[in-house]
Amino acid sequence: MVDGYQPLTDSQWQVMQPLLPVHGNRRLCLRQVLDAVRYVCRTGCQWRALPAGFPAWTAVYYYFRRWQPVVWARLNEALNRADRLAADRAATPSLVCVDSQSAKLAPRIFEHRGTDGGKHVNGRKRQIITDVEGRIFACYVHAANGHDGTAATQGLLPQRPAWGQRLVTVLTDNGYRGGFAAHLQALGLRHELASRPPSVRGFVPVAKRWVVERTFAWLACFRRLAVDYEFTPASHQAWLLIANSTMCLNRICPN
Repeated sequence: MVDGYQPLTDSQWQVMQPLLPVHGNRRLCLRQVLDAVRYVCRTGCQWRALPAGFPAWTAVYYYFRRWQPVVWARLNEALNRADRLAADRAATPSLVCVDSQSAKLAPRIFEHRGTDGGKHVNGRKRQIITDVEGRIFACYVHAANGHDGTAATQGLLPQRPAWGQRLVTVLTDNGYRGGFAAHLQALGLRHELASRPPSVRGFVPVAKRWVVERTFAWLACFRRLAVDYEFTPASHQAWLLIANSTMCLNRICPN
């Protein structure tokens, strides 16, 4: 994990540039736009507080919204594949882990808000799918009072994804039993439970599935994700993909 915000290096920009959409009559440098978005994600600053060295915040915000959800998802998937290949793995996973985390929602935002009674968190819940090394391949954000399995069936994995040709097994905790397990079976996937023993209290690393918990810990390093400041769940999902893309890019091109 790289500490603090760092602008794109030349080698990182060479990886990112072919993945970006080309618009006619574009005046802004997309490298500066990406740097500004990454700065907001890492530091958590308000859009209007972007430093003067970046393009106008209105222009950066325009691209951030325009690239939801297709471009950010495409960038994330491409960097996931490249990172896996660099680690001598197949481009797509055959086993993934699913888990959720409740996050506080900023005041004066009432859309898609709920209370997670188990975690005592008033806000939203983010669910992610990771491979066995913690890369996020899909995410879904909803009110915190939503049931994990129901929300995962409707928004996280409603159908076999494009990157799921090799996918065979999905690991979850007990919160995804029942309807979600039946849904996976209908998709031709195998569901496996991986939870801590009932007699054990506190955090215990669970084989294979602990990586999703580590990913949540990594996400805490991006201050825009420490608290959900977004009016729409789609914006929060975009920040999750941007954070994961940043981590993958730093591993592919550390310099």
